[in-house]
Amino acid sequence: MRKYETLFVLKPDLEKEIVEELIGKVKTIIEADGTVENVNEWGKRKLAYEIEKKYSEGYYVVVEFSAENSVLDALDHLYKINEPFIRSIVIKKEK
Repeated sequence: MRKYETLFVLKPDLEKEIVEELIGKVKTIIEADGTVENVNEWGKRKLAYEIEKKYSEGYYVVVEFSAENSVLDALDHLYKINEPFIRSIVIKKEK
């Protein structure tokens, strides 16, 4: 298993329960073939530039995890099909 970090930005106007549910979905996907090491919620922050001409802020979440490559495709699919995710990235951590 390799170590990864994913950062995703959610719409800023979501209720806390929905944010927790989405973080839970991400964790569930990772735990299918890996382990979640750390979840760090940064909260609402100003975006570097406006997204979709209506979002100047976003709710940032960073998840550190170890997993197999199959998890990356599943995360990418989750991020693309769910509208609340406005930006996301998965990064392989250095050894």
